[in-house]
Amino acid sequence: MELKGKIIQALPEQSGTSQRGPWRKQEYVIEIPGDYPKQVCFMAWGDKIDEFGIQEGQELTVHFDLQSREYNGRWYTDVKAWRIESGNEQQEGPPPVDPGQQFEPRSEAPPDFDDDVPF
Repeated sequence: MELKGKIIQALPEQSGTSQRGPWRKQEYVIEIPGDYPKQVCFMAWGDKIDEFGIQEGQELTVHFDLQSREYNGRWYTDVKAWRIESGNEQQEGPPPVDPGQQFEPRSEAPPDFDDDVPF
């Protein structure tokens, strides 16, 4: 899946340690143009933060996967970027998914979290 728009906010990087070791993530808000512009918050994990180098004001195409998980009877959904395109420049990543194909989640999983925080 992909979104095209302008980065309107880069939130502070977050980091911590889980059973698998240290982790870090950063969230960004992209505004999708249209008659009724929409804002979507997505995240980048680990080395992708530095690889993407996302800055506020950039016009980007964000390729992402959706992942949901249940915690105490509530569901939480993450929008995880795996490739960023800026103009004609493309970052490396898997090829785009044909809309007619069955959705297959990426094998790269975020670290497990063992604390009581659901996100």
